[in-house]
Amino acid sequence: MEEVKGKLIALGGGDDDGFIKLIHSKICSLTSKIEVIATAATEAEESGQAYKEAFEELGCNNVQFMRIDEEHEADTEENLKRIQEADVVFFTGGDQVRLACFLNKTKLLELLRERYITEPIIIAGTSAGAAIMSDKMIYDGYGHYSLIKGEMKTTVGCSFIKKVYIDTHFAERGRFGRLAHAVAHDPDYIGIGLSEETGIIIKKGNQVEVFGPGVVTIIDASQVAFSNVHKAAENEPIAVENLKMHLLVNGYRYCLKEHQFQPISENTPLHADKSISPPVQQNHAIAVKRAGAA
Repeated sequence: MEEVKGKLIALGGGDDDGFIKLIHSKICSLTSKIEVIATAATEAEESGQAYKEAFEELGCNNVQFMRIDEEHEADTEENLKRIQEADVVFFTGGDQVRLACFLNKTKLLELLRERYITEPIIIAGTSAGAAIMSDKMIYDGYGHYSLIKGEMKTTVGCSFIKKVYIDTHFAERGRFGRLAHAVAHDPDYIGIGLSEETGIIIKKGNQVEVFGPGVVTIIDASQVAFSNVHKAAENEPIAVENLKMHLLVNGYRYCLKEHQFQPISENTPLHADKSISPPVQQNHAIAVKRAGAA
């Protein structure tokens, strides 16, 4: 299987000044071609221009805002040319269902997926722009009600990566229940919950690394021993045995294919020896304490 050459960068929402600075300082040069797509936003033009200006204020001199909506189709010759030449494509927040609807089944999205696999392009997004990155996404489910059969809802995402659910505003809006419900329903998926001002960089389509001051929650249902999710009637609560959870902060990563939590260091191989597991488990408390102090 061909190794993924692009990177996905997803933020959990909230203040995104640090996110924009990260893309500018560590990911792209001042001359990188950046395309901002604000289709998810209620005021798309205002939001797109604001992000364009934010990048320009940091010295990026090749930033454009791409309109894709009811009056501006995705698959114009100009748009396809711009996507072909882009170094970074940035999706703003808003309504992820709206964003996915305007992108799915377009040549533009197909081109973007192809470039993500074969070229070192950066695909970045905050809030809704993060949620659409996988092949499936959660779009509804509130608090404890999301643990009731029928209250958590998913739909098709944009499929840059598969077999994960990315949920945003995770801690702030009490979304643990709906992410747990989603992975219990689809146990071959990994749930990734992003707190605000905190995000992930997914490298090689597999390595999930954290940036920002908060916590990223990983929910893994691959070892679930019992679940009534598929048998429960509508409006009944779900039961799940042995759902696994990890808390990641800056300095740690999660390898999706290996289902493995790791500290990041130059000496830590991707397929780390199982002997590192006990120290990593001890570091959970340290990681949580550090995040709480941030």
